[in-house]
Amino acid sequence: MQHVDLVVGVGEVVALLGPNGAGKSTLLRILSTSVLPDGGYAKLAGHDVVADAQAVRRSIGVVTGDDRAWYWRLTGRQNLEFFACLNGLRRRAAAARTDSLLTEVGLDRSANRRVGEYSSGMRARLALARAFISDPAVLLFDEPTQNLDPAATVAFREMITDFIARRPAAVLFATHDLHEAAELAARVAVLSEGKIVFTKIGQSTAADLEQEVLAATR
Repeated sequence: MQHVDLVVGVGEVVALLGPNGAGKSTLLRILSTSVLPDGGYAKLAGHDVVADAQAVRRSIGVVTGDDRAWYWRLTGRQNLEFFACLNGLRRRAAAARTDSLLTEVGLDRSANRRVGEYSSGMRARLALARAFISDPAVLLFDEPTQNLDPAATVAFREMITDFIARRPAAVLFATHDLHEAAELAARVAVLSEGKIVFTKIGQSTAADLEQEVLAATR
């Protein structure tokens, strides 16, 4: 990272674009406290990612497209209840929260199936439910639709839009999909070689974004 200066407000969705190796995932890992920065500082929901890492973790929800954190032999319900308990909920509250979220993401009928039997789209929806367990102030998405088929991708985007509309949060969304960025984000930031080289406020078409990203990263 090189002097990345980025502020995301409550209720704002910012798309983070850039080529492979630009630093998008590294930035999100720093913000989620899984990687320590070499310098500089970052705050999420008022908490420093280094000095107040525990507080940051309680304030964020994270969804990635390559999520291997599931317990494959446990059911979707058991997985979600486990993560709810890790977030500090007592067993009864964790069960109630799990039931509510499973219904919201359309997995209530599949809740008692093992996660190892879930499709990639179902696991993506379960990951979204997990991200909202604690009603986070900040949401970090790292290419969450990269392994989804077109139909599952569309459904997942619609679900994200619905969740965010009803639960205002600051959202940073890293993606390679320009259609996704155009559909979800009100602001775009382009990262190249570890630094932000272009920003744009307002809705754009995917075609416009393609030309702007290419021009910014040449």
